[in-house]
Amino acid sequence: QVQLVESGGGAVQPGGSLRLSCAASGSIFRTDAMGWYRQAPGKQRELVAIISSGGSTNYADSVKGRFTISRDNAKNTVYLQMTSLKPEDTAVYYCNTGVWDGRGRFANYWGQGTQVTVSS
Repeated sequence: QVQLVESGGGAVQPGGSLRLSCAASGSIFRTDAMGWYRQAPGKQRELVAIISSGGSTNYADSVKGRFTISRDNAKNTVYLQMTSLKPEDTAVYYCNTGVWDGRGRFANYWGQGTQVTVSS
């Protein structure tokens, strides 16, 4: 089994920064694409950023220029560096990764979610 554990969320003032981490552990042969999603109250979960196994990235228009996604394959960890935070960034952030196990099985896994609150 695979578990994704998120950390780094919290409360910050507008213009501040946070760095989210998501570490995968368990039966992992290799990871595929990894991404960050967020869900604000009353809103549908949306993709924030994604990084492929080869390191190519894509971002939601709302976070381009402010957020940076990266990964450390040796640690099976994905990061989201968030800068110039705005109140509209307030949401629960979830990581997701595709995982190949030692038996050639593929599955997607979700982190437990971490709260990010941006307010004065």
